[in-house]
Amino acid sequence: MNSMKPKRIAIMGASGFLGKVLVRHFNAASWEPLAFTRKPSSETGETRQFAWDPRKTDTLSKALDGIDVVVNLCGESVDCRYHRRNKKRILRSRTEPTHAIADAIRQCLQPPSVWINASSATIYEASVDTPQTECDGRLGHGFSVSVCRAWENAFFESDIPGVRKVALRTALALGRGKNSVFPRLKNLATLGFGGTIGSGSQMVSWIHEEDFARAVEFLIENEDLGGIFNVAAPAPISNRIFMETIRAKIGRRFGLPTPRWLLEIGTFFLRTESELVLKSRFAFPERLIRNRFVFRFPFIDDAVADMLKVR
Repeated sequence: MNSMKPKRIAIMGASGFLGKVLVRHFNAASWEPLAFTRKPSSETGETRQFAWDPRKTDTLSKALDGIDVVVNLCGESVDCRYHRRNKKRILRSRTEPTHAIADAIRQCLQPPSVWINASSATIYEASVDTPQTECDGRLGHGFSVSVCRAWENAFFESDIPGVRKVALRTALALGRGKNSVFPRLKNLATLGFGGTIGSGSQMVSWIHEEDFARAVEFLIENEDLGGIFNVAAPAPISNRIFMETIRAKIGRRFGLPTPRWLLEIGTFFLRTESELVLKSRFAFPERLIRNRFVFRFPFIDDAVADMLKVR
């Protein structure tokens, strides 16, 4: 009989789409996930929940003391108009929790051995022909990029002895959760609106939710790995192929395209930004591949087929 205690992993932002993915994954892997969220709910099942406030680092430090791993996914949705108030909210929702976690870990008598923090592959410049890797990728410009830069700076600016740090530049995560983009794209394609968006030439870097969780576990288990990792499937595709694949898998041969001018009108009335679908994101997971991480869903057709399966 194995008497070893399960590893304990604190998941900050556990009520979000990817937070729930990690809670399920680590429960299934016989870890002990602890769900940290601003508003505890019943959606995490029997997983222990902690309501936390970034302004109360003493309380947070006590909760993290003795934890093996911290994964911070905190950050409010960018699916909104980028006016001054929302820009401030988006930035603060990422940097303030990161600073709070750093302060809390420094106060721990038994700090976690590894701290993994979210970032985004949108930090790279828009590219349609050059893969952006961790080593050679060129950072872009604009509001979204500045948020990612500030987020990573908040994470890496302080060295905490004995704590390994990993930043996840995550691509578009595809899953079945209600906050994932995939169910919305599938519904659009079902209704006949699943054509190309804009020119259709913009690249889409993506990751299946299962591979996202497996990559996080891989980075935890490999103790010599640290720094920045692109968490993206190794086969990015154009928006045209992306939408064609979704249509093919649900049996829709045609989808009405959305030209840029129409998208700009639509996103204005939907109170969101066209950048979210028009920017070309071409992130490539060079470091994961070099360290022999094996993707379960490297290609978009297999990933879409899996997400359409009845569970």
